[in-house]
Amino acid sequence: MKCPYCREMESRVTDSRSIKDGRVIRRRRECLSCQKRFTTMEKVEEEPIMVIKRDGRKEVWDGNKILAGLLRATEKRDVSISALQEIVEHIEQEVQSLYPREVPADRIGALVLSRLRFIDEVAYVRFASVFRQFKDINSFKEELDRMSEPD
Repeated sequence: MKCPYCREMESRVTDSRSIKDGRVIRRRRECLSCQKRFTTMEKVEEEPIMVIKRDGRKEVWDGNKILAGLLRATEKRDVSISALQEIVEHIEQEVQSLYPREVPADRIGALVLSRLRFIDEVAYVRFASVFRQFKDINSFKEELDRMSEPD
């Protein structure tokens, strides 16, 4: 691993620990040349998941897009960023296990809504209004009725 300070290639690992449910290894390294320490992350290289958009286009999975949508939905709400990041991580894991190569965007939206519903109801309705493309007030009412139904 190349040292980010002096560009030397030789370093030694001083500490390793597993993070993100064992999917990533965080390594603390020390450069053998300049003795400065730096951190690296190691994760298994996976085949990218393709998201099939409503219009048929395909895009590579990007959890940051989901996070951005969640941030917009929870704007001025008392929801922590870590809770939103956890939603994205859980959805990514679920998508990887259920859809090995391609997943419809509608399925991702439904997964987001299923988790967001229990975190913040206002954020749920905000996200649903964009995801479900509400056309009028009746669409909102139907969603609110659906939301009040027990699981």
